[in-house]
Amino acid sequence: MLRCDACGATVNRDEQYEHAGQTLCEDCYLDRMATPKVCDPWAVYSAKKTGEGQGGLTELQEKILKLLKERGPVPLEEIEAELGIDESEFRANFATLRHLELAKATKVGDKVCYTLFS
Repeated sequence: MLRCDACGATVNRDEQYEHAGQTLCEDCYLDRMATPKVCDPWAVYSAKKTGEGQGGLTELQEKILKLLKERGPVPLEEIEAELGIDESEFRANFATLRHLELAKATKVGDKVCYTLFS
């Protein structure tokens, strides 16, 4: 039996995955491989063509948009603290908002912040 280098779960040898020099369980491997990419022109095109907008957003995505509307531009650390989420959870949800052209990243001085798209 092996341990997942990311979460520490016990992994059978036939259920392990190797990625970037780490031994991972299936869940951690999928988290790394299936993470939505923010800069994805095809996803933006698809979102525009299907006509999806704010109607299909999750509760967390709505909270992110509300925070950006009230206080944007907002640095990542402030978003994480305010919403009680970690970076990977934010990035997965932000990717959807970016694809729908509802939110974007911007530089404020030397810091990356997040704000509404328009």
